[in-house]
Amino acid sequence: MKEALLKLREQIANELENDILPFWVALADKAHGGFYGNVTNDLKIDRMAEKGCVLNSRILWTFSKAFEMYGKKEYREAAEHAYSFLKRAFWDYGNSGLYWMVDFCGNPINKRKHIYNIAFGIYALSEYHKVFNDPDSLNMAITLYNLVEKYSYEPEYGGYIDAFTEDWKPVADMRLSPADLNAPKTMNTHLHLLEAYANLYRVWKNSELKKKLNDLITLFIEKIIDPKTFHLKLFFTEKWESMSDIVSYGHDIECSWLLCEAADVAADSELRVMARNIAVSIADKVIEEGYDKVFGGLYDHADSTGKSFRKEWWPQAEMIVGMMNALEITGNDRYITPLTKTWEFIYMNIIDHRYGEWFHTVERNGRTVENIPKVEQWKCPYHNARACMEFIQRCDRMLK
Repeated sequence: MKEALLKLREQIANELENDILPFWVALADKAHGGFYGNVTNDLKIDRMAEKGCVLNSRILWTFSKAFEMYGKKEYREAAEHAYSFLKRAFWDYGNSGLYWMVDFCGNPINKRKHIYNIAFGIYALSEYHKVFNDPDSLNMAITLYNLVEKYSYEPEYGGYIDAFTEDWKPVADMRLSPADLNAPKTMNTHLHLLEAYANLYRVWKNSELKKKLNDLITLFIEKIIDPKTFHLKLFFTEKWESMSDIVSYGHDIECSWLLCEAADVAADSELRVMARNIAVSIADKVIEEGYDKVFGGLYDHADSTGKSFRKEWWPQAEMIVGMMNALEITGNDRYITPLTKTWEFIYMNIIDHRYGEWFHTVERNGRTVENIPKVEQWKCPYHNARACMEFIQRCDRMLK
């Protein structure tokens, strides 16, 4: 096990430092602020593409964390560049909160208040404050937290409503994208609120925030994770009635370790034990149903009609962390094979060794699905950079 982990550590650290992070540093838009919003696989940059707040926040988190790990000047500059653009272009100084989308110059073109988006703002601003001790970023994160609790929290059944107008009024269509169901409550928004609240609590030990964090952990255990299948339910009515039978393997494994992280941050011993037990059960179910035992890697999703065998970049990244988390909890080497085989699949098929970064999607056997941009509002360094950083830290901790 030690030999396997050391070999993986060397390869993953090299990928992070010599491919992922330099790729994104180079995409800073020095003329208009932020980062370019659309880049093809062969690096054709659309300099007039829209810029999404989710992408900008994820970049802000990534380079704040990267500077904490490596202390390189270019990582600080990239984090500061993203932070400056978030404050200038995405912050709503009239109604508070974060806009969804701006044009390439930074003018708002979609002013909706998506709680999913707000969650990434909290996550990134908390990280920026943690690393650079910037008081304004902490105040902004706390402001966003208070807005979520004021407008989105639904007290009758618990949890959070997904979306609002620019001035925080209800909306009929709450979808993040056309691929989603129009549901008032979603797993995805709650998952990223979970990580956001955990990160905020690291730097702001507020008792009400801790209670809300514990409530989110409990919501996942009692409402979102199916106790029979250990899959996440994805879309809900206000009363937490499930609206879909879709299984998202990437979200399953991502939740497994984020749930443990949140319980550790909240320092609740009972929730910590429950979270760890559930995380292992989720990891086992993902290996059983979602992991490709022939080619390696993680399938995209399944539903009542069957399974999608395509493999997007981000579930592969989350699989790396989820397997490491299960390995840390149990010490069982059964997680080494899916961990190493998934990394091998990433290295051979997902990483673009010619132009850099990771392809968005490949077929089961690794053939690249063309014409999907390498950079767009959802395609970012958050999943793969974070997976690399998590693996390095967890590997070092285990080897001690």
